[in-house]
Amino acid sequence: MPTPDSAPAQAQVDQAIDWLVKLRFDRPGPHTEQQFQQWLASHPHNALAWQRVSQLSDELAGLPKGLSRRTLDGSQRQRSSRRDHLKLLAVLAAGGSLGWAAREPLGLPQLLADSRTAVGERRQWQGSDGSRIQLNTASAIDLGYSAGQRRLQLLRGEVSLDSNANDNRPFHIGTRVGTLATVNGQLLLRENDQGLLLAVRRGEVSLFPESASPRQVLPGEILQVAASGSARAVTLHSDPWGWTEGVLSVQQMPLGEFVAELARYRPGLLRCAPAVANLRVSGTYQLADTGQILHLLGRSLPVRVEYRTRYWVSIGAA
Repeated sequence: MPTPDSAPAQAQVDQAIDWLVKLRFDRPGPHTEQQFQQWLASHPHNALAWQRVSQLSDELAGLPKGLSRRTLDGSQRQRSSRRDHLKLLAVLAAGGSLGWAAREPLGLPQLLADSRTAVGERRQWQGSDGSRIQLNTASAIDLGYSAGQRRLQLLRGEVSLDSNANDNRPFHIGTRVGTLATVNGQLLLRENDQGLLLAVRRGEVSLFPESASPRQVLPGEILQVAASGSARAVTLHSDPWGWTEGVLSVQQMPLGEFVAELARYRPGLLRCAPAVANLRVSGTYQLADTGQILHLLGRSLPVRVEYRTRYWVSIGAA
């Protein structure tokens, strides 16, 4: 059996991707299914690669029937390469978010992450050290524990960490803009277009940017950390911790900004017309039902919510 710290080889991931295409989107016969079972049983890492790759199919649940078939038929006619399959999976993962596929190609680190979430999904659990970890929508992390340290790598999206202070090993958190260290901190990290949003609720947290001097981040601080390493305090229209309680809580947030935030939790395309983008939104909304949030917007603001399809929604002037 593979150990928790082991991972499939690149070739095994490639094979799992090919099997996903054959079994999920072709019409496999008994011989193909027998070959798949033989491959699956031939090495424990094959099964692990298959488990992680096949999780993407869960994000296809909301796609209209025929979309994936049409896409795959086209790719097969062109005898798509492994890279084409990855692009294809990025499109198919659009069942979780069409916007994600357009913004960022599917990456193998995220695909093989220790923990990951689909669009609209949130997860929480307790680490083996007793720390509480929560993942927001469309996020991925790796975790590692050794005798001398605890480590979390943010691969994508947003995570909150409530570190168990009874474990005196330092907790190092890796991000694309630098590293953080804490023992007893409660903090939140979110990747965004400007770099990384960092919020600290409790404890001592040290920030070690890639290209700037280290600094201490105090409880109550909310910082925007740029790729250059520079950090500045920011004031938000929303409670950055709200999602950890399952809500989107905002105060006087421009509608365009609100819709962009809501789109993170909703499959498909959600747009806001410039004519209404500066209307203000306040309130606390349950993220479990984004459709209800859209309904409430239509009742509380002078806007019209237009569904072209379930996955293509536009908000314009009433």
